[in-house]
Amino acid sequence: MGKDYYKTLGLAKGASEEDIKKAYRKQALKYHPDKNKDPGAEERFKEIAEAYDVLSDPKKREIFDKYGEEGLKGTPGGGGGGGGGPNGPSFSYTFHGDPHAMFAEFFRGRNPFDSFFGRGEEEMETDDPFSGFGGMGGFGHLGGFPRAAPGQREVIPKKQDPPVIRELPVSLEEIYTGCTKKMKISHKRLGPDGRSVHTEDKILTIQVKKGWKEGTKITFPKEGDETHNNIPADIVFVLKDKPHSVFKRDSSNLIYTSKISLREALCGCSITVPTLDGRNIPLVSKDIVNPGTKRKIHGEGLPLPKAPEQRGDLVVEFDIRFPERLPVASRETLERVLPA
Repeated sequence: MGKDYYKTLGLAKGASEEDIKKAYRKQALKYHPDKNKDPGAEERFKEIAEAYDVLSDPKKREIFDKYGEEGLKGTPGGGGGGGGGPNGPSFSYTFHGDPHAMFAEFFRGRNPFDSFFGRGEEEMETDDPFSGFGGMGGFGHLGGFPRAAPGQREVIPKKQDPPVIRELPVSLEEIYTGCTKKMKISHKRLGPDGRSVHTEDKILTIQVKKGWKEGTKITFPKEGDETHNNIPADIVFVLKDKPHSVFKRDSSNLIYTSKISLREALCGCSITVPTLDGRNIPLVSKDIVNPGTKRKIHGEGLPLPKAPEQRGDLVVEFDIRFPERLPVASRETLERVLPA
């Protein structure tokens, strides 16, 4: 005698589609091997999956209702249902599905055993675990478990791949004036059939604006690899300052280090300060320059990101060169004139 799929799910013949889904949900939760460690639970879990596979499909269910398992599977002696004879349709069914994949699809990839449901295992075995979340056996307005059309399986939604992060090196001159960067990428794209994949080259154009700070992110949505079961990742370029031979950057300020002698530090000096756009600015210091002394030249730094018509400052720092040795006479003179 063939299998009785209705009995497997604890149903009577003629059960509604809603009853079939509720019965599968209940039985699958009860016999899932991750929760039920009894001998035979794994096999029972597979039988439940097969029963649901048949009864949730209108065509398979119609044949099963008329001819039983033998007719459904084309077994000789099954009323001629599977042999294409006069007594029934030509049909041959064998369950090749993955019960665990079916379970994951039914629950849309979510874990129905986690604490979100607020139910113990025993209650889930005997009651509909979703009855407290609105009608239709799902989450209702909370957005979970939308119903599939009759005979169709709930499909796990595609997930977007994590962003692909790439550095975008820029010079201080490019930040000063703004620039256009063109980045060539190669990414995978789906063919017209929705299954085949081919590689495509693409040029991404980035307009680097005046004054952009290091760490600024430029995002190109969904330009990563595409397959039939994913949403392409966003490609994100992160601004990275190139090292400069003359200046260092401090937000919108530029820092220039001038090397002066100990004599210049003590007696005053006149230096020439270069700018990023190629000019030279004279700077006279009549005061003593101590280690850590800074001088600011206002408005000669980088453009401000939110107000590029304004600019930061050019900050002059000093590197005081001390003599490696002093003649005796000079040492004695310094001892007399310098304060203790």
